[in-house]
Amino acid sequence: MKKVIAFLQENPVQYLATIGRDGKAKCRPFMFAGELDGKLWFCTNSTKDVYKDMQEHPYVELSVSSPSYAWIRLSGKAVFENNMAAKEMCMANPIVKGQYGDASNPIFEVFYLAEARAVIADFSGNPPQEYSL
Repeated sequence: MKKVIAFLQENPVQYLATIGRDGKAKCRPFMFAGELDGKLWFCTNSTKDVYKDMQEHPYVELSVSSPSYAWIRLSGKAVFENNMAAKEMCMANPIVKGQYGDASNPIFEVFYLAEARAVIADFSGNPPQEYSL
């Protein structure tokens, strides 16, 4: 898990793919919030389409590449939980804090990836590294 977390932290703007409520693929920039209790956490808000899409179709995939042309694909089931510790962790990011003010904001939502799997690969010809998280 440490390699996955480090990769996400080193490449802070990832792209989250979802299935929209219209049945079509959607891809949006997203940010990894951090690890807590062995879970990878992210945040959004309940007024956004991405939140509504994940309520209907919870399986997602996130991807990002590094400046050295390595990449990660992280997939799992988005599980929303009213976890105040995770919300406070998200508030450590000034961008999140600026958008939501504090962890008790009623539209502020956090989720982790259950059944998470990650693949880190590059163009070296070496086999990809696979992780079950």
